[in-house]
Amino acid sequence: MKGGDEEVATPAGPPQPLDWKFSQVFGERIAGEEIQEVDIISAIEFDKTGDHLATGDRGGRVVLFERTDAKDHGLSRRDLERTDYPISRHPEFRYKTEFQSHEPEFDYLKSLEIEEKINKIRWCQTANSALFLLSTNDKTIKFWKVQEKKIKKISKIIADPSKAVGNGNVASSSNSNSPKPFPTNGVSPDRSCNHLGNDISFPPGGLPSLCLPVVTSQETNLVARCRRVYGHAHDYHINSISNNSDGETFISADDLRINLWNLEISNQSFNIVDLKPANMEDLTEVITSAEFHPAHCNMLAYSSSKGSIRLIDLRQSALCDSHAKLFEESEAPGSRSFFTEIIASISDIKFAKDGRYILSRDYMTLKLWDINMDSGPVATFQVHEYLRPKLCDLYENDSIFDKFECCLSGDGLRVATGSYSNLFRVFGCAPESTEATTLEATKNPMRRQVQTPSRPSRSLNSITRVVRQAETLGVDANGNSLDFTTKLLHLAWHPTENLIACVAANSLYMYYA
Repeated sequence: MKGGDEEVATPAGPPQPLDWKFSQVFGERIAGEEIQEVDIISAIEFDKTGDHLATGDRGGRVVLFERTDAKDHGLSRRDLERTDYPISRHPEFRYKTEFQSHEPEFDYLKSLEIEEKINKIRWCQTANSALFLLSTNDKTIKFWKVQEKKIKKISKIIADPSKAVGNGNVASSSNSNSPKPFPTNGVSPDRSCNHLGNDISFPPGGLPSLCLPVVTSQETNLVARCRRVYGHAHDYHINSISNNSDGETFISADDLRINLWNLEISNQSFNIVDLKPANMEDLTEVITSAEFHPAHCNMLAYSSSKGSIRLIDLRQSALCDSHAKLFEESEAPGSRSFFTEIIASISDIKFAKDGRYILSRDYMTLKLWDINMDSGPVATFQVHEYLRPKLCDLYENDSIFDKFECCLSGDGLRVATGSYSNLFRVFGCAPESTEATTLEATKNPMRRQVQTPSRPSRSLNSITRVVRQAETLGVDANGNSLDFTTKLLHLAWHPTENLIACVAANSLYMYYA
């Protein structure tokens, strides 16, 4: 209070919606070009620094990209920020290297073909400028080390015999001027060749030429080496792998079990969750995704096909079949139908960077959960509500079983997920935010932008924040019907900046804001 005037601080409103711009594309498809099945990207992941990006495809290959724009001024990005150097350029990545991670296999005991498709990629802690990552297909997990190695190129140069004063000439001249040695070990000094040993000898006239190996150049190549293979631990297809914050262990999950591994030990793992009933007819749900808490090494979460998320504590017992917390949304009375359980199945979960929230994706919605509040989600974002009248058609063509991934921004203010027609959606999850943006994975991401309805009012006694709807029409702004054959399943958010990398078939698109 100054001079009788009282200053009242106005509460800061929600952050403004981001203006997304196209950054880069790798493997852009030409119109009419046929896509090879093995080239379709099936996994994507940023490392913790955001300086490297990895993708895996259905052909079993892992491709690495590295960031280049932070190196333009010769200083690290942190140094530039300290000196207030203006960074005007948007993030840029370049191709770094690729390697064949998995090959197709055949299980002769089960007469089952194991495809090479990469299901998940996870970065591990770096050491001595080497990159480490885990990759998995349906059955086998591999631990890779990618490191720069100097490769020396050596060529042989033949010296000119007329100018050479090689060992042969020196040896012959020195021997001719020196007195004859006494006989040693029965060897006569009058032999025609000068002996330096039992195996090496020089003729009287010396050698006509001498080959000298010379290093002509040193090239630095990236070499990927498989350090360990973690196999024979899953009877069902692996759907998730996740690193622990302790840097020593990781988990792998299939439909019914979750195993705990030590990175240094590949021949044994510990089963920590087992949902397999004694009689398989009693099976009611399967595991769909699992992830370690980003900070607490004893906590992890896994989702199920029934739409629930279980938080477990490894300190409670060796076998964590009993959960510490259960997160699920109660079913509205009279809303049950044939498709209820199918669309409730959670396809992906992600912890926020601080570990306080869990983001889940089912077929229709994104849900944000507070791990301290298990009564229901704190926010629900409608992604596919406009498809509810078409569930029968989606069931017939199996699209209803598509597994869409989700991601959170590093600051926790926004979430994103994919949809059909190569669309992806970004929602603001800050209090009072109405941000709901629809973008297309093309060089012009805003060309199919649709108007989103305003945020409806909510009652004061409402526990959860309002349900927002991204799109209410089954067609885009140009009247084109949505294409269910082109789907954006995989995307990742940069850990520190507003940069999204998303996958459309065999193309990798990047957008910044």
